[in-house]
Amino acid sequence: MEFLTDFLTKFAAQLQSPTLGFLIGGMVAASVGSRLAIPDPVYKFIVFMLLMKVGLTGGQEIRNANLVDMLLPALFAVIIGILIVFIGRYTLCKLPNVKTEDGIATAGLFGAVSGSTFAAALTLLETQKMSYEAWSAALYPFMDIPALVTAIVLASIYTTSKQHGNTDEYLSKQEYLGKQRVTAGDYPSDQGIVAHGYPSKERQRVKIWPIVKESLQGSALSALLLGLALGLLTQPESVYKTFYEPLFRGLLSVLMLIMGMEAWARVNELRKVAHWYTVYSVIAPLLHGLIAFGFGMIAHYVTNFSLGGVVVLAVMAASSSDISGPPTLRAGIPSANPSAYIGASTAVGTPVAIALGIPLYIGLAQALGG
Repeated sequence: MEFLTDFLTKFAAQLQSPTLGFLIGGMVAASVGSRLAIPDPVYKFIVFMLLMKVGLTGGQEIRNANLVDMLLPALFAVIIGILIVFIGRYTLCKLPNVKTEDGIATAGLFGAVSGSTFAAALTLLETQKMSYEAWSAALYPFMDIPALVTAIVLASIYTTSKQHGNTDEYLSKQEYLGKQRVTAGDYPSDQGIVAHGYPSKERQRVKIWPIVKESLQGSALSALLLGLALGLLTQPESVYKTFYEPLFRGLLSVLMLIMGMEAWARVNELRKVAHWYTVYSVIAPLLHGLIAFGFGMIAHYVTNFSLGGVVVLAVMAASSSDISGPPTLRAGIPSANPSAYIGASTAVGTPVAIALGIPLYIGLAQALGG
């Protein structure tokens, strides 16, 4: 009982943070019809600055880190990213009025990582003076890329199998009709079916590298990886301390305001698809985060992975990609409806991950840490 009381007290305290306040403020402003608008180039610049700062911090920390300690959390990040997509494939996709391609794309987006949610979590951890491994930023691509690749591969397999099934049915009909027309001495050719332009049974292989390349070239992951490389290979301490670090919290507050307005604007898109997306978007971030929290605790006991690092892993799992994921999925699963997976992520998933998920995992870690 004392553990539960302690957890609820710390959870409530997290909800009063300024980061969450700006998110809610943006949603309120949009809901009352405010004409407040922040240009898209400003938004992209803010995201770049935040992820560069996170990358620089991680790169500098990796120089002094024990790489062996990173192996288990990195492995868990890969497993979690893939697992999230499979959970969505066999839950969301099975619900009424949910198109399978849309469900897989949604699961892929929720398995990928949100740079903005990630940055918000780091700020709240610092506010709570909760230590975490700065190299945990390097876990981002280990979860993000496998999730997107898995989603696109599953969607391709499903689409191909569906087309293959239709082809089998079509060929069976053609074979039946051919037999009906056969007269004495006539023998229909199986090869003639393909030669005359009918669908081929041959499956197309999914190419993994273009998906990985598309993810790596995304603006969010590119900024983070660039920051990691610069922090690791150069001496950026002076520019880091005088430019990136002082601006971090202010830029993050503006980003939360933008995301709040964007979330409200996407609500109308979400209404166009099945209401099951809303249910999934509320439950999935919290469930995914708790699964990752469990994996993180294993790493905590095995490798002394900090409780702050456990929170970072959980937040990455709870987040859903809002920058690099959507264009990657649009290219990889063109048959999926963007209103479904982007609406579910931005309108519901991201606010739930930030407003409920981050405080939940921080409060849980603080309670477990005494």
